[in-house]
Amino acid sequence: MTRPSPSGTPGAATDRAVKAARALPTADQILRAPKVLLHDHLDGGLRPATVAELARDAGYTGLPESDPEKLGIWFREAADSGSLERYLETFAHTTAVMQSRDALFRVASECAQDLAADGVVYAEVRYAPEQHLEGGLGLEEVVEAVNDGFREGERLAAAEGRRIKVGALLTAMRHAARSLEIATLANAYRDRGVVGFDIAGAEAGFPPTRHLEAFEYLKRENNHFTIHAGEAFGLPSIWEALQWCGADRLGHGVRIIDDITVADDGTVSLGRLASYVRDKRIPLELCPTSNLQTGAASSYAEHPIGLLSRLKFRCTVNTDNRLMSGTTMSREFGHLVDVFGYTLDDLQWFTTNGMKSAFLPFDQRLAMINEVIKPRYAELRAEWLFQGA
Repeated sequence: MTRPSPSGTPGAATDRAVKAARALPTADQILRAPKVLLHDHLDGGLRPATVAELARDAGYTGLPESDPEKLGIWFREAADSGSLERYLETFAHTTAVMQSRDALFRVASECAQDLAADGVVYAEVRYAPEQHLEGGLGLEEVVEAVNDGFREGERLAAAEGRRIKVGALLTAMRHAARSLEIATLANAYRDRGVVGFDIAGAEAGFPPTRHLEAFEYLKRENNHFTIHAGEAFGLPSIWEALQWCGADRLGHGVRIIDDITVADDGTVSLGRLASYVRDKRIPLELCPTSNLQTGAASSYAEHPIGLLSRLKFRCTVNTDNRLMSGTTMSREFGHLVDVFGYTLDDLQWFTTNGMKSAFLPFDQRLAMINEVIKPRYAELRAEWLFQGA
């Protein structure tokens, strides 16, 4: 039976439902919409005030600014500068102040709280334990400090009515030689807060095949891993990550667009690699604002996510580095709504893609989709339908 509309006619109810489905979500609705985040770096998401305070407490004098507001602006401008040296310098500052248990605990706790305040209900946050040893911590101590911080952040967020679950991805650096050690660490802390493994760093000159031993180990242990690939280096990086290493997801993967041709008449042709990625439903951890900063896209309107989502690739939306990009999940969604006209249905599709692709057991993913994501998006659509928004 068709539900009667406020005007009393089924036809009017149908018209309003259609309009609601096509309506662009407001900034408030985007903020309140549940979100899933798969690609976020712990050392790229600190609060500027926290960086300044931790630097003061640790006696670190290398910051370019001491005032938190000016420091936040410096981070964003350095990341936008087009200079790789300045971009990498930003992470030198954040990791420098993350060398003690207390600092790691605080940063992880604030990360969980900030994501929850932005409507994120599930997040996988990655970091490289090997970059936090200068203060005398061991690898296990680093992992335990971060895990404890995430649990504290979850607890504090829940106390404010914002429930979030955060899993850690342990990252090995592509240019280093500790990938097997970090992979073993990830496996040791499996089911204890760590959900998977990753490699990061410059793609060019450091192919993922340098770390085959780590990936083979993880496959033998039936563990999950993603690989930064297809951000700057292109299709060979993606091919190696998938065919040589067996990655479950592609960290960025935006350069898969290079294997897609759009003819003058609008006809779209997929190359063999692009077809494989789409057919196998390999998740793409797309990070629009970060991709603009690194030159993988020239504008939000030209970002490949528009075409990739139309072609029904397994697209997910992510932040990458919230401090350096001055972004949040809500801002990423807001940019996409502005340039592509995405509706709540589209945002739910991206969010569901993320949850389907999470490194969690199937029953937990399904429960999150059916008990949290779908009901909350339904509530947001109902607001528009019955309140005349």
